[in-house]
Amino acid sequence: MKRIIYLVTILGAILVGCNPLDDINNDLDNQDQGAVASAEYTLTDDDYDALELPFGSFDSEDDAKEMLPAYIDSELYPYLGNGSSVLIGYNLYVGAAEGVSDYTGAEVYNLTNSDYAATGSDAFGFYPNIDATTKIPDVLSAQITSPTEGQIELATYKQYTEIPEVGLANLVEYNFAGSLEGWSIGEEFGTDAVWTSQTGYVQGNGYFGGQVPNIEWLISPEIDLTSETDLKLQIKQQVDFVGDISLIKVLVKTDWDGTTLDVNTWDEITFANMPASGGGMTLSEDYDFSAYDGQTIHIAFRYESTDSDATRWRIESLAIKTLGATGATDSKGEYFMFTEGSWEAVEDVYYLSSADYNSMGTGSGQPGQYDNFSSSLPADTYIPAYLEMTAPYSYAQDDENIIVIYKYYSSTCSCTQTRGNLYTVVDGQWTPHQTTVATTLQFGKENGVWVPDNTIRYTLTNEDYEYMGTTLVGDTNITGGLATLTDYHDYDSSWSQEDIRYSLAILLNHIDPNAEEGQKYLVSYLVYSGGIAEFSMKFIKNEGEWVDPDTLD
Repeated sequence: MKRIIYLVTILGAILVGCNPLDDINNDLDNQDQGAVASAEYTLTDDDYDALELPFGSFDSEDDAKEMLPAYIDSELYPYLGNGSSVLIGYNLYVGAAEGVSDYTGAEVYNLTNSDYAATGSDAFGFYPNIDATTKIPDVLSAQITSPTEGQIELATYKQYTEIPEVGLANLVEYNFAGSLEGWSIGEEFGTDAVWTSQTGYVQGNGYFGGQVPNIEWLISPEIDLTSETDLKLQIKQQVDFVGDISLIKVLVKTDWDGTTLDVNTWDEITFANMPASGGGMTLSEDYDFSAYDGQTIHIAFRYESTDSDATRWRIESLAIKTLGATGATDSKGEYFMFTEGSWEAVEDVYYLSSADYNSMGTGSGQPGQYDNFSSSLPADTYIPAYLEMTAPYSYAQDDENIIVIYKYYSSTCSCTQTRGNLYTVVDGQWTPHQTTVATTLQFGKENGVWVPDNTIRYTLTNEDYEYMGTTLVGDTNITGGLATLTDYHDYDSSWSQEDIRYSLAILLNHIDPNAEEGQKYLVSYLVYSGGIAEFSMKFIKNEGEWVDPDTLD
C-alpha cells in the first residue's frame, strides 16, 4: 500500500545567510528532487501489517526510530525533499498488566474422553450437574508428571449444557476457523501458497491472477484410533469454480513416513454427498470409517490445479465419530496452579468460553461467529460490557479487578493466538489496562535520509517581538533598531543575521528555559525590506546555549 503525495510548490525554506534572496536561490540549487514541506500522519492497521507488527505497536521508541525512516521514504512521503519534516503518530507498547503473560503463555491440557470417564462422565464432556473445577485437579495429578511449584496449567474441556443422548459423537474434531489445527503443508509440485488459513475455514486455491499448475497437500497430525471401533468420518466443505472434481482428494494412510507424497499409496475417501459447485458449505454423510478402527492414521487434503482448472476448495471442519453421548456443549477453560503438592484453581482469572463469545453476538462480524476477537473486533470494546452484564462481576466495586483470557485471530500470521488483559473497576466502570499508548515521533529529511528529529517549529507572535524589543533595550550586542520589533512586529534591513540570531536566542531562553541538551528549534520570523517576507532560522541547545547546528561538528 503506497501513499504518494504530489507536491508542486515549495512550502518552506531554511534561510540563514545575510541576503534572503541569495539564500532562496542557494536552497533551491541544493535541494534534492522533491518539495519541502511539513506533514503529520498516524499509522493505521495496514501500516502495522506492512511493518510486520502483528500487535499494532512498537516495542520501544528505538524500534520506531529504526524502522520508520525507510517506511516513510518508500511508502508514505517518497516525494518530500531535504528540509522536510514528518510527525508520525504511533502506538508504543508499554507492557501488559503484571501477571497476564503467566496465563497467556501457560501450558494447555485438553481433557480427553478417558479423563471425563475417570471423573464419572461416561461421555465426551462433563455432565451439566458436575462441577468441573473440583474434578480437574485429579485429572491433572494423574496426567502431568513431575509438575514444579508454581506451574500454571490451562485445562480446556467441554461441559454439556443439557443431558446428552446416546448416539454418534465426535471423537476427533478439527475446526479450521482461523487455524490450520496443527496440520502441515506438503509441496508436491509448484511454488505457490495453495493452502491458506482463513477466518472461517482453510482454503485450497490455485488461482493467482489466472489458473496456475500446483499440487499441494494439507496433512493432519498423527491420529491415534488404537482403542476405537465403529468409526465414522464427516467433513463440511465447499467447492467453487469446479472443472475436474477428481483433482481434489481426501486421503488416508496408516503408515505414512512423514515425507513421501505419493497419491498412489494413500486410500481415497469418496463421499456420496459432495457439494455442488457454488453451492456453499455442505455437510457430508457419516462416512463408514470402520476400516481404520484400532489404527493410527494420517488424513490429507490433496489439492491439484492446472493451467486451465483451479477449483476453490474450502473446508470448515472434519470429525471422526463413534458411538457415544451427544448433546449441546460449552467449550470452557480454567487455570490451575501447582501449589504445595496439589493443583489449585486460580482465582480472579477467567477464560472466555464459547457461550461467552456467543453472548456477544453470533452474527457476521461478531465475536460469537468464530469464538474470537480480531483487529476489527477489539476485545477491549466487548469485554467491559460483558463483565458489566455477567454475575458476579456486575456487582463489582471500585478497584476490583479480574484478568480475562481470550482468543484473538491475527491476520498477520493467519492464526489464532491466546491473549488477555487486566480489567479494573474505575468510577463504577470496567476499564481495561492500556498495554499501548499513543505517542508521536518527528523525523526530518537530511541528505536524502529521514532521521529522528526533535525540532520544534515555532512562529513568532506579536508578544514575542514586543518581548525582545523591551528586553534588548541597552544591550550593546544589538545594532538593529528595536522600534521595528515593538511597533511593527518584524525585523528590518538594519538587522544583521547575527543580530537576529542573538535576539532569537534570548527569546528561546524565555519561552523554553528548561529545554534539554540537543533540543532543536526552527523559528520563523518576518523581515520588512520593501515588503514583508517570512524566513526561518535553525537552533540547537548545545552546552546550555542556543547555537546554529550547522556550526557543530
